[in-house]
Amino acid sequence: MMHPRHRGAAFLSGIAILLGTTALMTPAAAFAQTQSGVVQRIVVVGNERIEASTIASYIPIQPGETVDAARIDLALKTLFRTELFADVKIDLQGGDLNVRVVENPIINKVVFEGNSSIKDDKIRDELSIRPRGIFTRAKVQSDVQRVIELYRRSGRISATVTPKVVELPQKRVDLIFEINEGPKSGVLDINFLGNEQFSDGDLSDVIVTKESAWYKFLSTNDNYDPDRIEYDKEQLRKFYRNRGYYDFRVVSAVAELAPNRNGFAITFTLDEGVKYKFGKISVETELKKLDGTVLEQLLPIRSGEIYQDEKIEQATDALTFAAGAAGFAFVDVRPRYVPNRETRTVDVVFQVREGPRVYIDRIDIVGNNRTLDKVIRREMLVAEGDAYNRVYVDRSKSQIRNLGFFKEVDIEEVQGSAPDRTGLRVKVEEQPTGELSFSAGYSSVDQLILDLGISERNFRGRGQNLRARISVGSLRQQLDFSFTEPRFLNRDLLGGVDLYTYRYNFSQQTAFDTASTGMNLRLGFPLTQNASMGLRYVLRNDDVQVADSLCNSGTVSTTLCAQRGSNITSSLGYTVRLDRRNDPQRPTRGFYVELSQDLAGVGGDVNYLRSETGGGWYYGFNKDFIFSATGNAGYIAGWRGDTVRINDRFYRGGNNFRGFETAGIGPRDTTYQRGDALGGKLYAIGTMELTVPTFLPEQYGIKAALFTDFGTLGLLDDVDRQSIPGVTDPNIRDDLSLRASAGLSIFWKSPMGPIRFDFSQVLAKEDYDKTETFRFSTSTRF
Repeated sequence: MMHPRHRGAAFLSGIAILLGTTALMTPAAAFAQTQSGVVQRIVVVGNERIEASTIASYIPIQPGETVDAARIDLALKTLFRTELFADVKIDLQGGDLNVRVVENPIINKVVFEGNSSIKDDKIRDELSIRPRGIFTRAKVQSDVQRVIELYRRSGRISATVTPKVVELPQKRVDLIFEINEGPKSGVLDINFLGNEQFSDGDLSDVIVTKESAWYKFLSTNDNYDPDRIEYDKEQLRKFYRNRGYYDFRVVSAVAELAPNRNGFAITFTLDEGVKYKFGKISVETELKKLDGTVLEQLLPIRSGEIYQDEKIEQATDALTFAAGAAGFAFVDVRPRYVPNRETRTVDVVFQVREGPRVYIDRIDIVGNNRTLDKVIRREMLVAEGDAYNRVYVDRSKSQIRNLGFFKEVDIEEVQGSAPDRTGLRVKVEEQPTGELSFSAGYSSVDQLILDLGISERNFRGRGQNLRARISVGSLRQQLDFSFTEPRFLNRDLLGGVDLYTYRYNFSQQTAFDTASTGMNLRLGFPLTQNASMGLRYVLRNDDVQVADSLCNSGTVSTTLCAQRGSNITSSLGYTVRLDRRNDPQRPTRGFYVELSQDLAGVGGDVNYLRSETGGGWYYGFNKDFIFSATGNAGYIAGWRGDTVRINDRFYRGGNNFRGFETAGIGPRDTTYQRGDALGGKLYAIGTMELTVPTFLPEQYGIKAALFTDFGTLGLLDDVDRQSIPGVTDPNIRDDLSLRASAGLSIFWKSPMGPIRFDFSQVLAKEDYDKTETFRFSTSTRF
């Protein structure tokens, strides 16, 4: 707020000057006499803070020199360029060169009034004016536009900024920005016109801009931002072009302000075109040591495949690497496209030429006020002194953007120190990376679930990921903390640590609870472009709890009572994964496979070897019919004479085997009516699913899929089948038999989050299995 002294000064002296279109008047026009002659001496008049000798040193005229109108005009312009003076007059009288100046004031301090949604520090970072700097009208007007642009990017397009000046003694001023923020302009509706192959819901997931809703009060993407709309247009183009639509274009993106001016309706008009496949693929090269036919074999593209821009980028990279391996560090690979609209194919000719020999002189990074330089530099595929390679520079830009720390990323070339040198300037615009999330959900099994979490993806500006979460439900209570360093030891290694404590209440499925507290150490690294490997160490204390009253009264399985107690698990493990899907989130083609193993017994009280494998294959017939076949299997066995404890066994049912309750299949003690689930050492479960159209309007966000789940779970240790040592209990059922179910799953993208309904019919089961015909679950994040 304005200091009372400032208000008094403005009122008493009447010297508060309003800046704006008419408020701050242009200084008096500079004047130069059109005279000529010899300068005997230079006389400076009107200076208050600046020494006369300093002003004279700025003038490109020395005593004894002959001047004319042109040189006097040049001197005048030179003084104005210093931005130290509001007015300058120069004339030659006799032998005296008279320089009359009116100094620009010095800024005492900069004050903001009326801002509540954006803090002072963030506004101050946008300004070029600083305390103790020179006050000029041009700078103030430029900074006004910067602040208005800042508010526009935050969704307040009607914000106004009025600068005011309060004059102080000794040619000083206080600069006050009076801000009227206006209402926030949200996004009321997002519409797509011309889309036939993909639904509005599919395209809404592609773009960054989201519709405003009351529960999205922590979101920063539900306000209108023209720059974000441009980014969305590019995202749509990538989405379609990577799915065969070579001719796709965004005809227009129009934002219409609602009559009550409370938000915008955004309409994207699209021209999808038709789907293309790759036609003839060839390589032309002017380099004698490179054989075009051999290079063609290295391309990850084959005729007849669906056209994808990503494949072109991969092919360009492959050719660049191949040329570099052959000794050509300076190559220029450019694809030439020849679309054949009659056959709906795109012929691509890759032209490989020797590029100019240019080296990178230096790399400057600007705009990273919070993120450390090294976080950005380690994503660069080129370094100072390397040969300039356009492909590597473009990939570096993509890798920096993929960090998710920056709203904008641009790499531009700047003039180097020599003709064969170039500099790179990496310009970034940071964005918030912290997130406070709250989840609320309800399901037929877990009932009410509450989840609160806080995360920071760029902790201390070092690119580290920090996350803490607390989750409370009827089945599970959990508290965990996670820290991840993406470049452990400054190498392409992902290192992390997890600390957690959780409690599972299985009283509805069996008669025991389990409480665990522990930590995980993680290390991950890529093997190839599509394969990765992770290593881990787990140290955990598990406490299996069964009420004494149940064991003493004989109303619970004696097998469970024998499992009571606390044990420490110390294990080493690894996971290898190969992922060749076209989209990790919504795959329509491709496959993935993974294998993991954990060996417990590296210290601790528990000894076992657990192995699990999984995989999936996806094939989309069109946007409505997508078939998938997935499967998982696992086996755990004790060693050093140990059996497998009940909390280390596998339990299946519920969300991972529809048609059966949680822990609804597998070994069970049927002595009592409840039928306590005992878990199993071996499981194998497969799923086949086919998405089908619902014939409902796309804006409802409802999708459906037919499914069948099939598999088995069982195999207990001999001692766990015995209530009395040496005697097998016939009431402990362990039949490693086939279970199967089929049904329909309904997925609804509701305003409060995704909801899933499962309608199941059991096709094969054992008489002691626990089945269900309906299940629903939901969770909401905002």
